[in-house]
Amino acid sequence: MFKTSLALLGGATLVCVMSDQAVAIDAASPREPAVIYAAQPVRTASAERANMGGGFIEFLFGDGQGPRYQQPPVYQQQPSYEPRGPYLPQQQALPPEASNPTQRPLDPMYEKQVVDYHGKEGPGTIVIDTPNKFLYLVEGDGKALRYGIGVGRPGFTWSGVKTISAKREWPDWTPPAEMLARRPDLPRHMEGGPENPLGARAMYLGSSLYRIHGSNEPWTIGTNVSSGCIRMRNQDVIDLYGRVNVGTRVIVL
Repeated sequence: MFKTSLALLGGATLVCVMSDQAVAIDAASPREPAVIYAAQPVRTASAERANMGGGFIEFLFGDGQGPRYQQPPVYQQQPSYEPRGPYLPQQQALPPEASNPTQRPLDPMYEKQVVDYHGKEGPGTIVIDTPNKFLYLVEGDGKALRYGIGVGRPGFTWSGVKTISAKREWPDWTPPAEMLARRPDLPRHMEGGPENPLGARAMYLGSSLYRIHGSNEPWTIGTNVSSGCIRMRNQDVIDLYGRVNVGTRVIVL
């Protein structure tokens, strides 16, 4: 190790400490300032290097690039490359009846109830209001017993005046030829019982194929669903069955 001095402008003297193996002076160009190459320069932090005074002195003993100001690292969020599916709006839970109609509750207006009735039909007459899906049993004195019903789907509705020609409890069911032509998958005959589509009771209308009958599909009450028959809930058809007789007049609107 040895020391060397360098005179500076203004009378100041710069003293440098060099390693024996780290100094080489280029004397080939005497007119140019000597450049000192340090094989193992001792580097200091930027804050210490600023004490050199800047300018040529810092250029000479620094890295030749002038003063540096370290900027704090700035974190830049990188894009995500995870696969993402299409945006789907949050789905709300659907009520059970939306996917399973058997869970649809009966609208209270289709419950059996006594209502005002001011038609001209006499007591004991059955009036079927097809558009509004109600069956009225006229009681007189401005009152009627009203039941909710299911009626013919589009193309199978009808109107007219009939009479009850027969009554059956837990009736058998034999689909007519016209129905079998539309639905060849139906059974040719079915014994009466809870699974029978005619339900607990049936009242046959004249010589036609139409009936007022019960149903093992109570969720269809209030809809256009049948092939022309008037269907009721089993508890309602049992109630009506006990109130009317063969020969009762039935008016279908």
